[in-house]
Amino acid sequence: MKKVFVSGCYDLLHSGHVEFFWQASQYGDLYVGIGSDATILEYKHHKTVYSEQERLFMVKSIRYVKDAFINAGSGIMDFIPTVDALKPDILVVNADGDKEEKRQFCKERGIEYVVLSRDPHEGLEARSSTDLKKTESRIPTRLDIAGTWIDQPYVSCFAPGWAITISLEPNFEVRERCGLSTSTRNVIKRIWPYQLPNMDPEMLARLVFCFENHPEREDGIISGAQDAIGICVPGLCRHYYDNHFWPEKIETCNDESTLQWLENHLIMIPMELRKPGCNVVEGKDITKPKVKTLAKAADNCWNAIMHKDLQAFAEAYKASFEAQVAMFPAMIQGCVQSYIDAYKDKVLAYKMPGAGGGGYLACVVANAEKFSKEHKETIRITIRRSGY
Repeated sequence: MKKVFVSGCYDLLHSGHVEFFWQASQYGDLYVGIGSDATILEYKHHKTVYSEQERLFMVKSIRYVKDAFINAGSGIMDFIPTVDALKPDILVVNADGDKEEKRQFCKERGIEYVVLSRDPHEGLEARSSTDLKKTESRIPTRLDIAGTWIDQPYVSCFAPGWAITISLEPNFEVRERCGLSTSTRNVIKRIWPYQLPNMDPEMLARLVFCFENHPEREDGIISGAQDAIGICVPGLCRHYYDNHFWPEKIETCNDESTLQWLENHLIMIPMELRKPGCNVVEGKDITKPKVKTLAKAADNCWNAIMHKDLQAFAEAYKASFEAQVAMFPAMIQGCVQSYIDAYKDKVLAYKMPGAGGGGYLACVVANAEKFSKEHKETIRITIRRSGY
């Protein structure tokens, strides 16, 4: 039996890879070379989703594969040491991987060179890692519930208080300039393009906050910590600020009945995006009584959630938004008021995520499932659970 060799990254392993392995295995016993973590970081300038050992395990588990190895070389020809040790009869590539230097390499070593077309298995959708990377990022987003703005020291210097956030699964289109912390989410995707690493959520949030707010940040603006915490810490979370950028304490709730209760009473309505040049801090009026009102609303909101008291939740949710607007009236500039007018009699309470100015109207409703059936534009939310 001839030895057949293929090489690749195989990070986001999909049906296209398996079909490629099957086609290559028709030429003989199939051996696979896998790009190391270091090679991929150097060559493609991003970290892998799965470590080289995980990728090796997955590829070895495919029944068409005789054996697999981590390539010891570097760059596009990282498989050279593997080939020299294995001495295959045939090297197989797909059409995308067909390179003149590979042809020349095989010619010099007397290895047959075979190029396969990229065809999906019969009845399956065509897959590529590139397309998956564009569409399948699992980086969460966040929805701020109450108290936010207090994560800025120029607000909490008047009175301390809690900000409340929930981490959301990205199972809807997360639009830019929409108040769901897309700027922080995009910063995260520069480090981990597809999913958050498996590490302590609070430490992860600190890393993201520091990376986003580096000393040489050109705009001079410090993004509030509630963005990083809201994305990185799963479930329901509140964080206490007292004249500092990072909270003094963080408390979480991952009680399943509580998270389901929130999912049944929170929905989002798409609005027009925040306009370029929109300045929501223009005309701000921050005073001690207004900040105390914001902090009190967040306290009431948390207590209402803990007791699953829908009326108290809606009242506190509304009070928190009103306190925000009292300090930052530009939050409701542009299209916002027209959306509020259209939905205020249909929902129990409403607010805008983030700094406002457009994006979404996040509303408290009596029954999210029923509301979404009556209003097809509704976006249902899924709160990210801990443990994955």
